[in-house]
Amino acid sequence: MLKNDNVLTTVTPKEVRIQDEFWTKYNKLVREVVIPYQYDALHDRIADAEPSYAIQNFEIAAGRKEGEFNGFVFQDTDVAKWIEAVGYSLMTHPDSALEQMTDQVIDLVAEAQGEDGYLNTYFTIKEPDKRWTNLADCHELYTAGHMIEAGVAYYQATGKRKLLDVVCRLADYIDTVFGTKEGQLRGYDGHQEIELALVKLYRLTGEQRYLQLSQFFIDERGQQPNFLEQEWEQRDRINFFVGKTNEINLKYSQAHVPVREQKEAVGHAVRAVYMYTAMADLAGLTDDKSLYEACQTLWNNMVHKQMYITGGIGSTHHGEAFTIDYDLPNDTGYSETCAAVGIVFFAHRMLQIEAKSEYADVLERALYNTVIGGMAQDGKHYFYVNPLEVWPSACHHNPGKHHVKPVRQKWFGCSCCPPNIARLVSSLGQYIYSTDQDTIYTHLYIGGEAQLTLGEHQVVIQQESGYPWNGATRFSFQLQQPQSFTLALRLPNWCKQATLTINGEAITYDSLLRDGYIYIQREWSASDVIEWNMEMHVQVIHSHPRLRATAGKVALQYGPLVYCLEQADNGELISALSIHPEKLLTARFDPQLLGGTIVIEGTAVREQEEGWGDNLYQDSAPTPQQQPFTAIPYFLWANRGEGDMAVWIRKSEAFSTTSSTK
Repeated sequence: MLKNDNVLTTVTPKEVRIQDEFWTKYNKLVREVVIPYQYDALHDRIADAEPSYAIQNFEIAAGRKEGEFNGFVFQDTDVAKWIEAVGYSLMTHPDSALEQMTDQVIDLVAEAQGEDGYLNTYFTIKEPDKRWTNLADCHELYTAGHMIEAGVAYYQATGKRKLLDVVCRLADYIDTVFGTKEGQLRGYDGHQEIELALVKLYRLTGEQRYLQLSQFFIDERGQQPNFLEQEWEQRDRINFFVGKTNEINLKYSQAHVPVREQKEAVGHAVRAVYMYTAMADLAGLTDDKSLYEACQTLWNNMVHKQMYITGGIGSTHHGEAFTIDYDLPNDTGYSETCAAVGIVFFAHRMLQIEAKSEYADVLERALYNTVIGGMAQDGKHYFYVNPLEVWPSACHHNPGKHHVKPVRQKWFGCSCCPPNIARLVSSLGQYIYSTDQDTIYTHLYIGGEAQLTLGEHQVVIQQESGYPWNGATRFSFQLQQPQSFTLALRLPNWCKQATLTINGEAITYDSLLRDGYIYIQREWSASDVIEWNMEMHVQVIHSHPRLRATAGKVALQYGPLVYCLEQADNGELISALSIHPEKLLTARFDPQLLGGTIVIEGTAVREQEEGWGDNLYQDSAPTPQQQPFTAIPYFLWANRGEGDMAVWIRKSEAFSTTSSTK
């Protein structure tokens, strides 16, 4: 397999130091609150929270304690993602105490590894004779993949090889188990993850076997005879979680047909986007055009027919899965936080193959709305599910909405989402820029400084940004001498008007625009200043007519942020409100609300309860009353206790989109 030199170079978190009014707060929160809190959660020290058992399982597997395995079969992954988050944090904020604490966890993980390289506390403790007998359900390779990612990140941060050596031994062992040679399993995991992790391990070590093993898992998936189906038959059709079954749902694990033949996003949403991420990795690295075409097909279906306005995916809690095109219910939607993290991964990999703003637009949408919305402002409470409409009483009493929580939880028995948020926020620097031989691509507008490589030259780029509250962004460079290269600035899809100046001189950029990026090629010097001002205003968003859940409704957006109405600002029964057709929508910054945020204000009309008496139905309704309304960013909802919430608001018949910003 040959490396494709046309793929953009990803910037590592180590090369970027974020200094940004919005994101520095989040980085600090993860570093000072989230990582210590999750460490305590993994050690079962959080009062009134669901126990994790994760560290305890490792202690038993390592022989430090006696006892039984507890938790889910994939419980090890919470520890792995926590270590990975620590690794990314240490890259930019060295912390000897945190490093020492993590080294102790890594010592424990190393002690739990078998002599042959196998590492999985469930099978080590509970069923050592059943390794690799239920790949459809038991997540052995998924668990291994997360530990591999942790080993790579921690080595990149600290230079310490202990966990890297553990995961290399693990990968080497897996390479002996799976493949096309006699005696090997021609199989793959029910939950994808190992595939993208092996690519990371290959990039770090240069070991071709890891890249080839990832390619094997992707190529083998869905082939006939179907491995997962055969395995299920050999287990007497027993599912690990539910027992005897009459059929196996191969679409659930995206194993129904080979990956290049898949046309629609189906099945478990997290599994899907983790697989798509690996497919894009491999397509880029090996210049596999058929694999990239499959990525494009799946991207287009997912983004244009199965994605929520918040960047969430997976519309049903049954299997945490996709359903069909345009089926995006608001009040029962799943939109798992991990799936939003996964779509960030997929979008980022697609960006490295082809610099198209659509990929960065989706990355940004998921990041600013669903990903950070999955964590409370205190860093200690989390959403697994991210609905677009909430009626708390129904969440408590309607079994069909039991998965929807009106407030974030301290922890979960299956707690994949909290450490996923931590590792993404800690690694955010790698998503801001990409480079090639002579171009710096700016994907996200986040303040800070990055040291980038262009060919044989180093360039330090400095960015100042008011994002996401305003689109005023300023760039400058640290250069020893003038240097010729191209700066590519992304024009977000929400931006309808922008101005560009270089050293105060206005630049007309229409002829420089290609695939949503403005390419500015010139000789740059240290005195140059680029000002890129993307005008933000309140946007009223409509949905496709086939999207039935939002028929007759609109949503509000400001820049990259999707907004919602909450009971705390607008009173109970948000569903009785509709946006007034004749009043302006204004945006203003409220420094006192939720740590400081842009709010959208306007006039709504409310259907009155008075006049209904005891009637559930009647042939006329009381005259509606006007009331002011306030909308807040979706990512901030549920930080003020339980209450009604809705993203999509009914519109009046004489609807007008007039809006302004002040």
